[in-house]
Amino acid sequence: MKASLRSLFLLCFALACCAAPCAMAQDWVHTGTNLGNMRTRLAVADFKPVGSDPQTPALKTIFDSVLYNDLNNAGIFDMVSKSMAPQAMPGSPQEIVLNQWSAAPANAMMVAFGALAVNNGRLVVYGWLDDARNNANPQVLSQQYNETASEDMARTIAHRFADAIIYRLGGGINGICETKIYFISNRTGAREVWVMDYDGANQHAVTHLGTIAKSPHVSPDNSRIAFEALGRNGWEIRMYSLDLGRMVRFPAGAVGTLNQSPAWASDGSKIAFSSARSGDSEIWVADVGGGNLHRLTAFRGPDVSPTWNPKTNSQLAWVSGRTGLPQIYTMDQDGSNVQRMTDGGYAVSPSWSPNGGMLTYSWNRKYGPGDPGGQDIYVMDIASKRWLQATHEAGNNDFPCWSPDGRHIVFQRSINGRTQIWSMLSDGTQQVQLTHAGDNTMPDWSWK
Repeated sequence: MKASLRSLFLLCFALACCAAPCAMAQDWVHTGTNLGNMRTRLAVADFKPVGSDPQTPALKTIFDSVLYNDLNNAGIFDMVSKSMAPQAMPGSPQEIVLNQWSAAPANAMMVAFGALAVNNGRLVVYGWLDDARNNANPQVLSQQYNETASEDMARTIAHRFADAIIYRLGGGINGICETKIYFISNRTGAREVWVMDYDGANQHAVTHLGTIAKSPHVSPDNSRIAFEALGRNGWEIRMYSLDLGRMVRFPAGAVGTLNQSPAWASDGSKIAFSSARSGDSEIWVADVGGGNLHRLTAFRGPDVSPTWNPKTNSQLAWVSGRTGLPQIYTMDQDGSNVQRMTDGGYAVSPSWSPNGGMLTYSWNRKYGPGDPGGQDIYVMDIASKRWLQATHEAGNNDFPCWSPDGRHIVFQRSINGRTQIWSMLSDGTQQVQLTHAGDNTMPDWSWK
């Protein structure tokens, strides 16, 4: 979509490049995310295997690895490396010696530990979180899990225990370990909607349409995916039911020849999208069944890529080329109170943070004659319009999307003609490549 949008803007508008605001300190990015605060130093003991079931060793290995990686990925802990942690595997509160974990070299403030067993085809896990410096009353958290024994369930239980720890130590913000990332991949020959776990595991196709799909967005209740696809009548907004495992009707998205970039309101009742049915591409809104269709913008030039304020559902951000090259704007849900957020360069692909206070977007601040076209991911505080550059000239970076905890951003990065999905903390640190096979684009993080 980016290439077509860029061509559209370049054909419709003269080149322009305005001065950009000065970058500010990063401290404001941490607001509401627990990033930037003093990190809890956390150790994770390998869980104690119990019993002699032959499945136990393999499931324990998966569980131990996933639990540590989940907590490391959270971005709010100073993790004690396995090489610096005691080699003990305490399986219960009676077996742990807290002084071993609080002393050098581990110097842990908190320690997660427990036991794992397979009994009669069931995977049973007991997990605890202790304050390593409070011998009198150390227990912070206690969890028990009993599920069908499988590799997938070992991962799932590790995710759940990690999320419980993150919620307890992370200011009451839910973890993201069981969330999904939807994206577009060409691995099957066509560009289909795919899905993976938040950490890149379990990648598989969702749709099998045999055409070109773009811009997948999952509903807040994880029941449907809205996306654009090339059909007999041009680009249409299509709807796939994850509950039914098939396409469902969305008649509002099938009128005209260019309909794109659907976005769900956080209450799941409305979908905003861009459509050229009235001439120029404008922002339209319909209810989830395709009714109550109405237009929000009516300006010369393309208006595309809407995103709702998930905190209030009363505002949208979007991309408009009404003043030259594409810029990020906000407006109220009735189309009033239009405000320009970026000033100069080439700014596209906004995504609104879960707390309603920030936008992330792709911005080429130096766009113009002679510029190689490199784009980076930025984060902007909406109230002050201060911004932070999160990526720094490592390929072309586009289509950022917030995680539901507001601590992470997923995005696409193109290097040497290949495009892959990456994630990072919202301040730009801990960048991790999630996909490797084929070309993978336009990621969308599930709401929960």
